[in-house]
Amino acid sequence: MSDKKVLRKIEETDDGTILFNVPFPTELNEKSLADLNNMAPIIMKQPYQIDYIHSYGQDSPWFAGLMNKHLLGSSDAESGYTYALPRGHDMYSGDQTEWVELPKEGKIHAFTVCHYGSEEFLPETPFILAMIKFKGVDTLLLTRLLGLDPDDASLDWIGMEVEAKFRRLSKLKPTDVYFVPKE
Repeated sequence: MSDKKVLRKIEETDDGTILFNVPFPTELNEKSLADLNNMAPIIMKQPYQIDYIHSYGQDSPWFAGLMNKHLLGSSDAESGYTYALPRGHDMYSGDQTEWVELPKEGKIHAFTVCHYGSEEFLPETPFILAMIKFKGVDTLLLTRLLGLDPDDASLDWIGMEVEAKFRRLSKLKPTDVYFVPKE
């Protein structure tokens, strides 16, 4: 193992986004999770040379969950098939899915070290992307993995227990959640 400092937290910045309609229950229970299907979409205004206004539509509860330090998934009530990402309808039956809270702990199923990335991630290369497996969830979550040295990548990481961390200041992006080795 090298002596260099390993990143365990994503740096927080105070830049932000103008948001509209970000309701989220103060307490998650069966009823409040079911009510998320009726949540108004998060609408966000994000500067990109021009003001670009878009909606997260049916995925709005997922992003609202991240803002409130909750990781949500979707589940088909009839089959019990549970997705680690927002999905409005079950891929087998086509039935509308229900929101469920996912565990904040899981295990590394697979990972890769990225030495190249988009403009947003290029300054952070190399970084680690991992597929996280959760108990009772049928699909995997692709997410950033911090707290390990990308230069010391090892197959020993497969099966390692990890836990979710959330940005203190949400950017309403999937990168608002990341995982670190469980302490």
